Amino acid sequence: MLEDWHDFYILLGTAAAALVALLFVAASIGASMLTPERTRATRTYLSPVVFHYAAILFACLIALIPTQTPLWLGISIGSVALMGLLYSLFVCFRLFRDHVADIADLLGYGGCPAAAYAAALVSAYLFKSQSAAAVNVVAGAFMVLLVVNIRNAWDLFVALARISNAERGKAG
Repeated sequence: MLEDWHDFYILLGTAAAALVALLFVAASIGASMLTPERTRATRTYLSPVVFHYAAILFACLIALIPTQTPLWLGISIGSVALMGLLYSLFVCFRLFRDHVADIADLLGYGGCPAAAYAAALVSAYLFKSQSAAAVNVVAGAFMVLLVVNIRNAWDLFVALARISNAERGKAG
């Protein structure tokens, strides 16, 4: 079912792997910002971005297995999607608990990833049913997840830059 999608999954997986690597580089450069006082914020904002990129990479690796059957592809994608959906709902709960007022953050870190994983869960059923629509649904779900997390990574590091500049302003 995914033979014609080989290059797509290579590109999507490579993008996710490169972006998570860049997050690790950025986090190591800005390690002084990751203090115990900011643990909750790190878990709410940075950890989900890494989680989602890793989920995209894992799903792409699964899709590239040449001997994959539609049933096992559905089970594998479904497992990734279910874990991602539960994690995204947990992040949504954290955002509401912490009274995040910014709608862009509510959608970016919580709502859009949850919707993408829900769509991937639907695609898992479609793979199991051997529906031709499965390939389009899963591709769309993981593309949305990638784009939303590019936005989230940018938002995260702009916020960290503002905090760093504010702290330098106080010290100077």
